[in-house]
Amino acid sequence: MIGSILQINNGSVEVDTTVMGSQQDGKKVKVPLNSSDKLFKEIRDMNFEVVVQVLRQKATSIQQDYAEVKSQSQSVSELKDFVKKLNSLPEIARHVNLAQHLQSFTSKPSFHARLDIEQTLLELQNYDICFEYIEEMIHKQESLANVLRLLVLFSITNSGLPKKNFDYLRREILHSYGFEHMPTLYNLEKAGLFKKQESKSNWLAIARAFQLIVEETDTANPKDISYIFSGYAPLSIRLVQHAIRSGWRSMEEILKLLPGPHVDLKRGVPNSNSLLDANPAFQSNFDRVTDGRRSLALVVFIGGISFAEIAALRFLSSQEGMGYDFLIGTTKIINGTTLLETLMGYKD
Repeated sequence: MIGSILQINNGSVEVDTTVMGSQQDGKKVKVPLNSSDKLFKEIRDMNFEVVVQVLRQKATSIQQDYAEVKSQSQSVSELKDFVKKLNSLPEIARHVNLAQHLQSFTSKPSFHARLDIEQTLLELQNYDICFEYIEEMIHKQESLANVLRLLVLFSITNSGLPKKNFDYLRREILHSYGFEHMPTLYNLEKAGLFKKQESKSNWLAIARAFQLIVEETDTANPKDISYIFSGYAPLSIRLVQHAIRSGWRSMEEILKLLPGPHVDLKRGVPNSNSLLDANPAFQSNFDRVTDGRRSLALVVFIGGISFAEIAALRFLSSQEGMGYDFLIGTTKIINGTTLLETLMGYKD
């Protein structure tokens, strides 16, 4: 959530000083977010709703301890424990301030309306409602990056838009935001992110095969990577999950529905039957490591990876019986907005 709304750059986010409780209005401050912050390390992979609950519990605990210190005679050992808790107070205050700032975005009706339309797009329902929602955003001249994010999702799940709708939305975008955005629309079409429909959508077949949409998700005690998006599992991480557990051979037909080529390797030689043959460690059951050590799996993302995908990989690695640690290689850390800004050539 924080990576999507505030955008983490080089291990920190930049916010107004007033967000962090300062009275110096108009100035910016960088707030570090990295593993040296013990609280951030604890909550960074949690669903935002759970983060708020954890922060509330920690603040309440300190408040209760303070009340006990005032009302009762405490031993030196108990006082020492209380002081240790107080040392974590600046961290708690920092994250409470950030959470409150995020809630100023997530509590808006427009935010929930957008989540609803994203869910509708993923489930490939109510084409006309989705079309009209995006059309209205364009006419209201909402952030072009936000419009394009939904438009790309609309196009991908429908395998493109019918020519009439495609041409109409392109024309409306240029009329509303200016003809200087023609290169942006060209880049999106060239990348296959916003295009004319040439074949029937296979999105639902892909979503079912990879279990991308999970109806019941326990965000507080997650059992599946779909908790990251409250019921949606990132396709990229599902691919990793299948690769380390059973290989891709059994999914050969469904993989053909995904854009781009795919290949399984055997000792560096293409056209093997299974990715599991590429490494002897993959051949045994993934949750059994003979010498007690976990194997290392290198996962490379060309073009970029989001913090949500990183969180999903960390979740996979933390599961009981998982025989692998993941090493991530990527060209960039991205989110939906920064990806589009690359294609737009500037920040909206």
